[in-house]
Formats: sequence, C-alpha cells, structure tokens
Amino acid sequence: MSAATISLEQELSDAVRDRVGSRVHDLEVELRPGRVVLRGQAASYHVKQLAQHGVTDILPNGMRLENAIIVARRPI
Repeated sequence: MSAATISLEQELSDAVRDRVGSRVHDLEVELRPGRVVLRGQAASYHVKQLAQHGVTDILPNGMRLENAIIVARRPI
C-alpha cells in the first residue's frame, strides 16, 4: 500500500471521527479500486448518515462511497 493511500485513508477516517466522535464503533475506512468503503457499527441511522457526510466532502473525484456501517442498538 502506498504512502498516498495510507494518507488518504487516514484523512477520510479523521473526517468521519470529526463528525461522529466515537459513535461509530470499530470504524474502518477501506480504499478499493474506484470506491471507499466505510465499515463499523452505529446505534442509529443518523450517526451512519453523519459518518457518510464526513467523507463525502473530501471524497476524491470519480470515487464512489459504499456505506457498510451496521446500525444496531447494542454492539454486536
């Protein structure tokens, strides 16, 4: 994995954490060819949406966002 990829993953992860703090448990930001995948667990759809908006603002052109954050009342 290149330094630029690691840097982008960190930037995206920081953007999500800035929006939601620790409300997304086990947050992972994964770069795939042509897309960014968000993974983790949130207690509400509102938090899931906030995480998505945190990434959308800085998502590189041409990349899709896949929000795979699971919404559950209690941690699994």
